[in-house]
Amino acid sequence: MEAILIDAFEFCRLGESRTGEFAVADFPRLVAELAVPSGVIRWTLTGGKHTLGYPQLTVTVTGAVQLMCQRCLTPYEFAIDVESVLVLAQDEVAADELEASLDDESLEVIAGSRQFGVTDLVEDEALLALPVSPRHDVCPEPSQQASPVGGSKAPSPFGALKDWKR
Repeated sequence: MEAILIDAFEFCRLGESRTGEFAVADFPRLVAELAVPSGVIRWTLTGGKHTLGYPQLTVTVTGAVQLMCQRCLTPYEFAIDVESVLVLAQDEVAADELEASLDDESLEVIAGSRQFGVTDLVEDEALLALPVSPRHDVCPEPSQQASPVGGSKAPSPFGALKDWKR
């Protein structure tokens, strides 16, 4: 996958907009969090100005990914659907100062650049959308196919230890 770079300040000044999609498998940090590295992430990036005149990016990220349920340890589909408003500052120090002065929880202030990585931004937003502890709303019933033939109880993994002790 080729990285998409923009001049973030010029993008905002001109009020440009871009859309696209990436394969989930193209995001190594996201894949590390998933049960199955399949699917597509769609994104839209729109430049503009904050009401106080600061450059602002609005990023929307949507798609479906397969997470591992922490309760039943089976994969399930999780829908990503986020929109973030990012106010741009010249550097990290200015971003911290601007964030403190805006005092608005709905905004995030980041350092912009002339070589701003859209690909990284989309992956970051997808990662931030993932739940801390992924799980089904209601876990599925254990499958009848998972039980041994004849309905007998599966041997305990500790049974071998008991025999070994003798």
